[in-house]
Amino acid sequence: MDTNRLAHPVSSISNEGALELPAGTSRGETRREFGARLLTSMIAYGLLETLLTRGLLADGDKGTIGKWFAELAEMSNDLHGQKLKDTEFQARMEALYRRVDLSELVKAVRLDDLERATRLPDNGAASVGFDLRNVEGVPAELRFGKQIFCMKQGRSIVPHGHANMCTGFIVLKGTFHGRHYDRVESQPEHYLIKPTIDRTFKAGELSTISDHKDNVHWFEALSETGFVFNVHVVGYDPSIQEPSGRLYLDPNGEKVAGGLIRAKKMSSSECHAKYG
Repeated sequence: MDTNRLAHPVSSISNEGALELPAGTSRGETRREFGARLLTSMIAYGLLETLLTRGLLADGDKGTIGKWFAELAEMSNDLHGQKLKDTEFQARMEALYRRVDLSELVKAVRLDDLERATRLPDNGAASVGFDLRNVEGVPAELRFGKQIFCMKQGRSIVPHGHANMCTGFIVLKGTFHGRHYDRVESQPEHYLIKPTIDRTFKAGELSTISDHKDNVHWFEALSETGFVFNVHVVGYDPSIQEPSGRLYLDPNGEKVAGGLIRAKKMSSSECHAKYG
């Protein structure tokens, strides 16, 4: 132990086993008083050493969100490299999202600045990019897209699905009514979809999609404003021939056998006019 780091370091221990008083200690202090103070200093030192060792002090958390993004980048590379199936990536993404420090993520994307600078649209959601180049630990090359969806109360990320895309949401601020559906079958004018999720999402909560699970999603802002973090990995499976853009649909279609819904295919303008 480096005694120079104690509040009042011990100068020496005599041959008789009696403690000599450290520099700066009053001669009027009894050995009992000095011993109690020394013990307090040693306990404090031990606690400090433990915190430093375990990285629990604030300075020890520097770069944590960068490491989180680096892990996200690594699993995105694995998906592109066919090392993971889309549902395996989806499960890992959910596990990673659950570990994020929401306050650090909010700082990393500079949500306060973004909120001040963004005009919220009267229909649908604004999609705003963010820069991670100054975040310590984030790889220079990222094989995922990223954005923040921003909207007013009653406005929506309108119902749509994707092809050849995995994506994940984290609610940064606000409350949403979120719905997901499996896209079971594509028909010339319709999709057959099956409801899978229908609940309220609050800050810090998440959802993900892949081609084979919860593919269609729809989020409506319930709070005065709402902001959603989004990462998406596109074009990971060369065998999928459908374009990877949004597949707009009407989830309030005809209910058919097996708990399915016959959802009419829509254009972006049609979908936003009805649900935006």
